[in-house]
Amino acid sequence: MNKKVEFYFDVGSPASYLAWTQIADLAQRHEAELAYKPMLLGGVFKATGNSSPATVPAKGRYTRQDFQRYARRYAVPFQQNPFFPINTMQLMRGAVAYLDTDRFVPYVNAVFQAIWVDQQDMGNPEVVAAVLGRHGFDIAEVQQKINDPAVKDQLRQITEEAIERGVFGAPTFFVGDEMFFGQDRLEFVAEALG
Repeated sequence: MNKKVEFYFDVGSPASYLAWTQIADLAQRHEAELAYKPMLLGGVFKATGNSSPATVPAKGRYTRQDFQRYARRYAVPFQQNPFFPINTMQLMRGAVAYLDTDRFVPYVNAVFQAIWVDQQDMGNPEVVAAVLGRHGFDIAEVQQKINDPAVKDQLRQITEEAIERGVFGAPTFFVGDEMFFGQDRLEFVAEALG
């Protein structure tokens, strides 16, 4: 398997959630390696001068409708989160902490489900503890991991790498050096994997 798709995402991004529901199957269909790249979208926004579409009222309304369209197309549940935007630093540290382990996908699934389906306040540590506990995570272990300096450094490094590669939002995909921004560009990702 020499084809590869890299997937930069942040759990606080509804478009990242929609992409998450599709990217593993897409990679498998094209016999491509999938490299997950959890990054801090707030850091990307700060470095690039970009901001969430939600900061522009008309664009925010439109993207909410568009996300519903794509959720229907993908046949996946999606609910706008009333607590959006959520500070995802701790959640993304958790994603990095479980990266390259068999707990990564269950962790990210649990967090995405809580935010974009169950409409939970995942900026609240008590809610996070309850959600992850229900999914079989030891909360003390999670806390230890997200406070590990190596995990903090790795999240920073992935975010800086994303910025250096020209990433300005989430989700962003790379096939080789070719960049694709947005969950609505998955057809182009598939085409690039050809």
